[in-house]
Amino acid sequence: MATPQEKFVEALRLLKELQDKGIVGIHYSNLPNIKHRQLLIKHGFIREVSKGWYIATDPAEMEGETTAWFSSYWEFIAQYLEHKYYENWCLSADQSLAIHAGNWTIPEQLLVRSSKGNNKPTPLPYSTSFFNLKTEIPSKEHLVVYKGIRIYSLQAALVYCSATSFSYHPIDARTALSQIRDASEVLPILLDNGHTKYAGRLAGAFRNNAQEKIAVQIIETFKQADYEIRVEDPFNHKLTIQLSNRTSTPYVNRIRLMWQQMRAVVLAHIPPAILLPKVHQILFKEIDDIYLTDAYHSLSIERYKVTPELIEKVSSGKWNLKENIEDRKQRDAMAARGYYQAFLAVKASIKSILEGGNPGAVANNQHSKWYRELFDPSVSAGILRPSDLAGYRSHQVYIGNSKHVPLSVDAMRDAMPVLFELLEEEKEAAVRSVLGHFIFVFIHPYMDGNGRIGRFLMNVMLVTGGYPWIVIPFENRDEYMKTLESASADMDIEPFAKFIGILLKESQSGNRRAILP
Repeated sequence: MATPQEKFVEALRLLKELQDKGIVGIHYSNLPNIKHRQLLIKHGFIREVSKGWYIATDPAEMEGETTAWFSSYWEFIAQYLEHKYYENWCLSADQSLAIHAGNWTIPEQLLVRSSKGNNKPTPLPYSTSFFNLKTEIPSKEHLVVYKGIRIYSLQAALVYCSATSFSYHPIDARTALSQIRDASEVLPILLDNGHTKYAGRLAGAFRNNAQEKIAVQIIETFKQADYEIRVEDPFNHKLTIQLSNRTSTPYVNRIRLMWQQMRAVVLAHIPPAILLPKVHQILFKEIDDIYLTDAYHSLSIERYKVTPELIEKVSSGKWNLKENIEDRKQRDAMAARGYYQAFLAVKASIKSILEGGNPGAVANNQHSKWYRELFDPSVSAGILRPSDLAGYRSHQVYIGNSKHVPLSVDAMRDAMPVLFELLEEEKEAAVRSVLGHFIFVFIHPYMDGNGRIGRFLMNVMLVTGGYPWIVIPFENRDEYMKTLESASADMDIEPFAKFIGILLKESQSGNRRAILP
């Protein structure tokens, strides 16, 4: 008879086989031996998320940790629904539109269409669910499968989505509209079904989105076909920027739309800048004076076990990689040393900007150096591989406890140049700092260090624009992360702008909250 340990090892082998096959949504039939399931659950390797369905988890996850679920969500949904309905399902037109627009945020409730639905919600972990809407799905010509998810085609999603998609989710709607090159892409659906109401709404939407030619084509074609349509603008506001209609990716326009929608909110909550010191040495002394505090809190936010004594040791030169074996082995020491080296590189970038460089252009050219310096000690100590300094990530990443799904590798490479173009074009230092930080971590271009680089980017934009270097206190970590989550998952930048605005006001008045313990 197998020992408990042997049974556990066998269960782990079976779980690995499932993972190697790409199975994320684990049905009980995938692990038919109940003892195996019980052992994996007991030791924290799987968790039940719906009756008879499981996902793999990290045994080290703390109670209430949502990362395993949110990072598995879309693959689980695809495999669960395929098992339940085979090919007889798809997401709603509104959710399909969001995905076409590059929005993979985990929804609170996912609306699923199927003729086999039961018009009931299915509860899922952490206040998420999906609703099985009993209704026919679109014809095959209007369906696409993307990353295993069955959704309306882009054209069908624009036709059949609700009016609220335009008024409540304008970034998604405008991004999707901008991917349409010619009216002939949507006219067949509209004309074959006599959709005069949808045609009028789409014509108004394209017109608002500065796609006048497409709007006119829809109106004139319907008129030629003896249909009368009433043009209605479904958006609440006019578009004030020029979108590109020559890109095959939604992210170029999506990032620009986010910047446009959020900048006015940022300006409403960030105090006016003060004049830069005429003698730049004064500014650099202020930056040097705050280094110890900044490093402690910034590293603590990332959960590194850093002490003020360790940072003082690093910055004073007493820390020695070659001679001190303990320093070489200590991961936290590597983080502290890397932060110090990155801090010096950031100071050099600030100097370049003060000497006349464009803030966005300098950050674009030098942020990769900040990153390399941040992790260079860990590579030297053998904790990381040299290839880890290569630059932008080559794999998908997830953010702990966040419903926001960072951009895919291809999307990230499309979006990063747009971020730096916006930083170069932006005249307001307040906007460059707040949105520079937020959109950088929204994109999440690196495998690690995104928060630290994002905060460096924010402070480069602040101090070169007449603001003080600010420290985000570790004691306010939860509030900081919550405001970033609101901006990322809900497109609501106001909480983050308010949070940064308060820190700036306190720093400008000399009342710094970020004091070392």
